[in-house]
Parts: sequence; structure tokens; C-alpha cells
Amino acid sequence: MGQFRKAMIAIRILSLMAIPFATPAAAAGFDGEWSVQIASSNSACGNGATVSIGISNGHVASTNAMMEASGRVAEAGSISVILASGIKRATGFGHLAGTSGSGTWRGPLCSGTWTAQRI
Repeated sequence: MGQFRKAMIAIRILSLMAIPFATPAAAAGFDGEWSVQIASSNSACGNGATVSIGISNGHVASTNAMMEASGRVAEAGSISVILASGIKRATGFGHLAGTSGSGTWRGPLCSGTWTAQRI
């Protein structure tokens, strides 16, 4: 019984490890450069910033030396991103469809919305 249990745990772990590798290829339809407009309702947080990100095989990466971006795009277009610049950090969630997208973001003291267009 102990061997069977260990085998089942190993199978579950391997199955969970395979999930992230299945998503990027399917999300490749969102590959390319994206221009992201960031807005906040709080003027102290800044408003109207635009950043560029790149998506390759479902992985989000920064295309700006002033900011680091990381995250993932799922097959259906849902996206989660972390943006960091120095000690500032924000997490964004939303959805991409075709050549545009939108969502929300939140940092330690600020929050807002974002919209994106494929360049």
C-alpha cells in the first residue's frame, strides 16, 4: 500500500508540473509587442503612464530598461503580470483578446486600470 501511495503522489506531481508547459504554446497567439496604458484614480499615484511589454510563448517580459515585467498569458487570454521598477511593484490581472486587452492593477498604496494594444 505504501508503494501505491508513493506512485500516486509522483503521478500527481508530474501532472501538475506539465500544466505550465502546456499553456505557453497555446497562448502563442498573443505573442508580440504590446503597449500598455496605465491609469489610476488617485493623482498621487500618477496617471497616464505607458509601458511596453513583450509576450513570447505565453510568457510576459519587459521591453523597457526602466521596468521589469514578468507574468503569463493563458490560452483563453487571461493574463497576470508583475511590474517592478526599483522598490515599486504592482500586480495586474486582466484579459487579452485579439489585438487589445484590459484589466486592473494593484500596488501597495495605489490601484487602477490598464488597457493594452498590440503594436
